[in-house]
Amino acid sequence: MKRILTKLSNLKLNVKIRLFFIIIILVFSLVYTMLYSTMLKYNREYNQILHSATIASGFSIDFKSNFDYKMYRIIIGSKPFYEENPYEDIANAQDLATKLQNEAKTDGNKDRAQTIYKFLENLARHVNKIEGNLMESGHYDENMTILENDIRVLTLLIQDTVLEYIYYETLEMEQVRVQMYDQMMNTMKFSLIMLGIVVTGGLFSSVVISNSISKPIKQLSTITNQVAKGDLTVRSNIKNGVEVKVLSDSLNIMIEKLSNLIEAVKVEQSNLRETELRLLQEQINPHFLYNTLDTITWLAEANKSREVVLMVGSLSNYFRTSLSSGKDLVTLGDEELHVRSYLQIQQLRYEDILTYEITIEEELATCRIPKISLQPLVENALYHGIKNKRGMGKIIINGKRIMNDIILTVSDNGIGMTKERLEEVLGVLSQRGDHRKDIYGLYNVNERLHLYFGEGYGINIQSEHMKGTKVSIKIPVQYNQDK
Repeated sequence: MKRILTKLSNLKLNVKIRLFFIIIILVFSLVYTMLYSTMLKYNREYNQILHSATIASGFSIDFKSNFDYKMYRIIIGSKPFYEENPYEDIANAQDLATKLQNEAKTDGNKDRAQTIYKFLENLARHVNKIEGNLMESGHYDENMTILENDIRVLTLLIQDTVLEYIYYETLEMEQVRVQMYDQMMNTMKFSLIMLGIVVTGGLFSSVVISNSISKPIKQLSTITNQVAKGDLTVRSNIKNGVEVKVLSDSLNIMIEKLSNLIEAVKVEQSNLRETELRLLQEQINPHFLYNTLDTITWLAEANKSREVVLMVGSLSNYFRTSLSSGKDLVTLGDEELHVRSYLQIQQLRYEDILTYEITIEEELATCRIPKISLQPLVENALYHGIKNKRGMGKIIINGKRIMNDIILTVSDNGIGMTKERLEEVLGVLSQRGDHRKDIYGLYNVNERLHLYFGEGYGINIQSEHMKGTKVSIKIPVQYNQDK
């Protein structure tokens, strides 16, 4: 008997219901003709409600978090608008809302489905507004306000309304089940005297089917409540019922992915804080400052007042442009002044081995670039290229516009890199989150360019041993809007 119950519990829900109906029809082929027609009616309503609830369950439980995160990445520039294509998500959700309206059993749920569709239309309008703002610079705060006050509110309303839809469809399902059960019991009472044993079997079958639906759903409800409270260690362990088992397995996968995502975010935040601290250290290099002050001291002792004035002025410009009033993006003109000040200081220190040349098109002076993007490249050229090769060295900085991009190059005639070393450096630059200390400056510049402008922009390196190195920076043309 137990083996039979186990096999029955593992059947699909529609198979269980059909099997139950077949048994009733075979036993009560004549007596229960009316019962059959009544049960068929309720079964149709039940399946209709179940189908509607199934469609509603197709509305991703992660719609809000996924859509909010997608719009956030678009606004901060992490992903381009056309690649994320939030309109596609809205269109898919609208298709589901239309299906929900057509399949809804009650007028209340028809209204809810229509409300979901209106929310999605409003969501599309706000997304369209952000899309328009993205075509122009200077709308970051406005876009973040739209995200916080409009989009996230709408996605929350959509999610809550979908849950209400499922809830009321479930209530309607229960009412149909109760009506079906009552009708069956009334008919069984009528034939109780003649077919008591068959009636008992029918009641037992109805209890088994009912429990195969209600118990797994209660278990899943308990699991989802624990997850909602923040407990991501729970797992569903439902073995019986094909449909419910699939739902159970999907829930476990979702919990696992959510847990992994949270851990990944924690690691990413930790790495970001570490990067920010190291960047600050790079901006204010104590050894560079000490060496510069020592140079100023011996110049003053040698009564070289002109050189002292020049070096102090260059040092002042260097740190003033480094701080840049706390801004992360500066004009290319300020960045040129920063690297020129650095080279002026280093040329006074290494006048026997260093000359330099800077040629950047004047029309690019007001274009935006992450601050301290050129100086780490020049420092690498000096310390890893020119100082390791005998004789006079030269650093050449060029900047020009090509179509809608700016190409900045830092070239030196230093010792260069071997083929193996070049491949190693390029490999490290391509490995996100894994870098060596000796090329941290290059890695940091490359990562910041990716962050601000996308994966299509960044650093390219060409080098030949004993001939020199050429490092190129590619950024988009973005003129500064500050006045």
